[in-house]
Amino acid sequence: MKKSLYIIIIVFIIILGVTLLFLTNVQNAYKEIQKENYAYEKCLNQEVMGTEVATLINKAIDNNEKYNIGKDENGNYIDDDKYCIKIFVKLQTDGKYYNMETIYSNNVAEFVKNFNLEDFKCTNITYHNSTKRVATVYFEVLDS
Repeated sequence: MKKSLYIIIIVFIIILGVTLLFLTNVQNAYKEIQKENYAYEKCLNQEVMGTEVATLINKAIDNNEKYNIGKDENGNYIDDDKYCIKIFVKLQTDGKYYNMETIYSNNVAEFVKNFNLEDFKCTNITYHNSTKRVATVYFEVLDS
């Protein structure tokens, strides 16, 4: 009888330990997603300088490279509905949105040189359904 009781207690402790470990991992993953999202969310409906937009473009490129996001024939990242982040920037000069790949391939330093003192506003952020990570971020140049 005592041996059976010990076995039941040990099994219960093991199940409890595995459950706590799982919940801790889920909580840590959620905190990490919140931390990653915050870098973009803090800009939503806020005015930011061109240097901040360039920083976020670099951050998104680094993120996509970290998660090995594939590219299409034009060199644009292919959305994977998990980790891919895309940034679009609308410039006053022609009113078109440019994707971050175009800005990055034309040299981010050149973008900073031309738009570092411009005010941008983050107008929209979308999220991946499966992971709740940031998927797309839209910036627009504000009228001078």
